[in-house]
Amino acid sequence: MRLYYDPASTTSRPVAHFAADAGLDLDLVNVSLTHGEHHAAAFRQLNPSTQVPVLEDDGFVLTEASAILKHLADVADSPAYPKERRARSRVNERMDWFNTGFYRDSGYGLVYPMLLPELRQPTPELQAAASHKARLATARWLDILDRNLIGDQPYVCGEALSLADYLGGSYVSLLQVVDYDFSPHPNVRRWLERLRRTTRWEEAYAAFNGMLTAVKG
Repeated sequence: MRLYYDPASTTSRPVAHFAADAGLDLDLVNVSLTHGEHHAAAFRQLNPSTQVPVLEDDGFVLTEASAILKHLADVADSPAYPKERRARSRVNERMDWFNTGFYRDSGYGLVYPMLLPELRQPTPELQAAASHKARLATARWLDILDRNLIGDQPYVCGEALSLADYLGGSYVSLLQVVDYDFSPHPNVRRWLERLRRTTRWEEAYAAFNGMLTAVKG
């Protein structure tokens, strides 16, 4: 299986992270977003949406991180994507939760406009107002994650590590770009620290950590 990815990208990290933990030997192809390699003609043929990650499995192509994670978990027969119907549905629900409202406000509303000029509002005043609104929304989502989804559990779906942790860990950690203060969310902090300690987090996040250093200068 071949994975086209940018190791620093928010949606690539959970796939690389899970693959490392599951012991999957993927043929990794680096597609640099910084250098615009996702717009190259050859990659556009593979994924017309010009986004990473993309998984190619013997001619079968998947182009969404959530779908790729589920596919790889089934290939690896991983308990991170349980087979019991309700347990699997819970993982699907949590992954959708991260992928929709949370990522819209925290990623595209708060973080990415600081990194990508094309996502900024046309004036500094409008951008400041949009960032303020996104920060308030992000805090609300983190309150829900902290109190209702994690609570006193070790992981977002309960006692066991799941695909939702891989996906959510990447999305939440993205907030480090804006030096987000997680102190009002102690369960989220505890959860992230557990992921760092018990998985191959540092390996999967090396490129992201390098990007953080560069952004903060």
